[in-house]
Amino acid sequence: MQCQHMQLDKTMTSGNALQGKVALVTGASSGIGRATALALGEAGADVAINYFTYPEWAEELASKIRTLGRRALLFPVDVANQNAVDEMVAQTVRELGGLDIFVANAFYSDEAPFHSADMTGFRRTIDVTMWGALYGVRAAANQMIRQGRGGNIIVVSSPHAIEAMPSSMAYNMAKAAVDQMARTAAVELLRHRIRVNIIHPGWTDTPGERKYFSEEVLQRTAKTLPWGRLARPEEIARAILFLVDPASDFITGSTLTIDGGIQLPWWSKRGSGEF
Repeated sequence: MQCQHMQLDKTMTSGNALQGKVALVTGASSGIGRATALALGEAGADVAINYFTYPEWAEELASKIRTLGRRALLFPVDVANQNAVDEMVAQTVRELGGLDIFVANAFYSDEAPFHSADMTGFRRTIDVTMWGALYGVRAAANQMIRQGRGGNIIVVSSPHAIEAMPSSMAYNMAKAAVDQMARTAAVELLRHRIRVNIIHPGWTDTPGERKYFSEEVLQRTAKTLPWGRLARPEEIARAILFLVDPASDFITGSTLTIDGGIQLPWWSKRGSGEF
């Protein structure tokens, strides 16, 4: 399944719940970020699209959002560069008039046993996944505080924050830190009426997975998962849309897991008749 050909599930949005809002999504040219940016546009928001790979897909995404009658900006920015992230947020505000929703989705991951890992890739994983998320959350929060009208921050984290997945130490470390960062931000931003929530997607069908697995291995392994398939990016985007909806105003500091039951203990499958 190629991300650029995915169609947004029309049931994902409800009217124009985000009409007049401005959103910035990092890592938005493919996968979960792309589906999220498109969903936000469908719901009425103008969208700033950050990307560092798949530039042609980012251009296509911006075109789709503009076709909806929304404004779209493109930012080919490395989120590990704090100054560049600060300027990206500032330019979003200058051109779109503010910032109401920030989705920290960009990530990078190299896989190898920690004792033999290339430290360049190890550090890059942490720089993008942890520091990149912090730089974005910090810049977005400061802008929302200046505006004085609240806001929504979503941090796309991972079950790696909890599970010690082998050959993924850098990513595990980064995501664990990101979860604690988001919860701390949620506490500190309460008085500013800025909501901060975390998403834990399960194994999702994205182009990034093909860095490690062939198509055949992905599809075969997917059938062994509790729900019998990988998540679709649109399903994760649906959850993000739910959290940023004004009707979800009472939700902050929460972690929403969308993983088809992967986090359940193995014996939970007894009820299905398999054991």
